Amino acid sequence: MTAASAPYTYYLPPTDFLEAVGPGDSVKVIIQSIPASPKYDSERMWIEVIKREGDQIVGLLDNHPFDMPQLKAGDRVSFQTRDIIDINWNDEALVERGLERANKRSYWERCMVDSVVVNANIAVDYIYREPPDMTEDGDKYPDSGWRIRGNSDAMTQEQYDAEDSQYIALGAVLNADDSWLHLIDAPVGSRFVKDSSTGKFMPVLDD
Repeated sequence: MTAASAPYTYYLPPTDFLEAVGPGDSVKVIIQSIPASPKYDSERMWIEVIKREGDQIVGLLDNHPFDMPQLKAGDRVSFQTRDIIDINWNDEALVERGLERANKRSYWERCMVDSVVVNANIAVDYIYREPPDMTEDGDKYPDSGWRIRGNSDAMTQEQYDAEDSQYIALGAVLNADDSWLHLIDAPVGSRFVKDSSTGKFMPVLDD
């Protein structure tokens, strides 16, 4: 999965951040196992940068891999700036470099969605927001209250009969279909249905 295919859940450091990376910094890189590991095709691991020449970076692995016996913490690894997916800078480190975090909204709150929306590219057809009631103690992200249904007319009979749902991040749904993004801040009690002739979501009014 890449940032282009999952823009609402996959965030990459901006170019000016990547250009400022240097020795002593801690960066996260996706490392692919060669040969392939039994459990994981790749793992995301932190690396301490010790040398940089242009876009070529050398660092020391700062994680114990779960399923890569050929690698261990402290091993020397080489990669490029384009491989970096995260940088461990606190606010003080950013000030020292004259950088500022972008105030980009995240979409990690949870929702209920028909599985066919995220697994079978069935378009979102009906959304409603009810009082959040699925957040449990210890959950990192709360229930947003959004309940999202796929277009039943576009489903196969098998998909319609299965009728299962998932409790997942709003961003995961938006990656599949963000046609309703402009409604995401609508209050609890809101309901919208897609007009089949215009493709626009229309409010569902109480009788």
